[in-house]
Order: sequence, then structure tokens, then C-alpha cells
Amino acid sequence: MPCAARFAILLHMDSRTDIDTDRIDEAVLALLWLNLSTTGTAWKGFDWSAMDRLHERGLISDPARKAKSVHLPDAGMAEAERLFNALFARS
Repeated sequence: MPCAARFAILLHMDSRTDIDTDRIDEAVLALLWLNLSTTGTAWKGFDWSAMDRLHERGLISDPARKAKSVHLPDAGMAEAERLFNALFARS
């Protein structure tokens, strides 16, 4: 599906659906932990709004930097690992 079509679907979904951005942010943070490098950085290829909200909460570095990755401070790393296990680990 072309990117423009996916974007149009998301816009349409936003107008019909009450989206829980907290849950979106939790999933994004958990997936950042999944691709975390040994330096504590993760590629920032996620929704900009979610990344901005995570930055405002102090869980990641500023995603608006030129770098292609964000840094997870200790609090962000701990929360990301907790969320990853809660959302994606098999019991």
C-alpha cells in the first residue's frame, strides 16, 4: 500500500476512533527497547507525535535532533523494558 494511502487511512481512523495515545506511546517505547543498541540509542522511525510525547515525559532524548536515533536515559530504558515484557513476552 502506498504511503499516501496509509496516511489517508490513519487520518480517517482518527476522525472515527477515539485513540488511546498512552497505549500507542507504551507500544512505541517497548519497540524502541527492542531495537536498542549497546550504546543506549534506538532508531527513531516511529510516529513523531508519540516520540514527542515520550520526550516530554523524559523517557527519550529529543527526537527532533539530526541524529537518526534517540537515547533512552535510565528511567526510559527501565520503563521500555518493563513495557516490552508486559506487551510482547510470552508467559
